[in-house]
Amino acid sequence: MKSERKLRHPRHQGAKSTLRVAGFGLLLVGGIFALIGFVDFFSSFNSMGPPTKFWCLFVGLPLAALGLGMVKAGYMGEVSRYVAGETAPVLKDTFNYMAEGTQDGVEDLAEAVGRGLHGSRAASQDAKVVLRCHKCNQDNDADSRFCKQCGASLAKSHPCSSCGELNDPDARFCDHCGQAISNSST
Repeated sequence: MKSERKLRHPRHQGAKSTLRVAGFGLLLVGGIFALIGFVDFFSSFNSMGPPTKFWCLFVGLPLAALGLGMVKAGYMGEVSRYVAGETAPVLKDTFNYMAEGTQDGVEDLAEAVGRGLHGSRAASQDAKVVLRCHKCNQDNDADSRFCKQCGASLAKSHPCSSCGELNDPDARFCDHCGQAISNSST
């Protein structure tokens, strides 16, 4: 409640009281003018003469509407607190009921996501590492030293003159730095 009072204007209570009192006053005056206008309008049907106080409707109805708006503004906080107090327990019960009903579904979803994540890790760990022959492009086991198709050496034996990285024997550019490799064997 203390923080709620800080949000209010210092003259909040006075403005609220003014809206209530003036609103009821305007509503009463507007209602009287409207009543006079309606009575005059409908009584003119019996006398066969034109209504003389019909203008009271044009004064009374706007005054009554303005008064009603002021009364609504004056009681807005109390009405809002009442509505919130009535609906909050129902909303809480509904939320708890829905949460209880969806708990199994959320647990199933979390379990499926966990299995999927675990499965992708296991699949990446089970992936077979292979060496591709630089001569014939045959896939070989990771621990092979020679190609099982053409017999070429799979070891990288040609050093780069720029960075020292070992490259395939027939490489023209370094795998590491991209510099051209000079082949002394060609």
